[in-house]
Amino acid sequence: QVQLVESGGGLVQAGGSLRLSCAASGSIFNIHDMNWYRQAPGKQRELVASISIEFGGSTSYADSVKGRFTISGDNDKNTVYLQMNNLKPEDTAVYYCNFFKRFAYDYWGQGTQVTVAS
Repeated sequence: QVQLVESGGGLVQAGGSLRLSCAASGSIFNIHDMNWYRQAPGKQRELVASISIEFGGSTSYADSVKGRFTISGDNDKNTVYLQMNNLKPEDTAVYYCNFFKRFAYDYWGQGTQVTVAS
């Protein structure tokens, strides 16, 4: 059974940086997309960043994090990272990683809390 395990969350001052990691345990093949989502209290879960393994590693970001966050992935190690710089209080949320393959699987991590103090 595949499990995604996240790490790297925590408390940081505004303007600081954190790096989230997500590693898959178990066998997983031919990932299409590696994604990071977040959910703030009282808000819907939103897609923060995505890397398309299927299409050569192209990346996309939510407008709110462009220029500050960078997603990267290691397909051989089934690991995805999210480098977060210049963090703002509005980035406070639980961050979830997601590995997706169309018509095959949709795996989620348990979430890691990121809190940015002003």
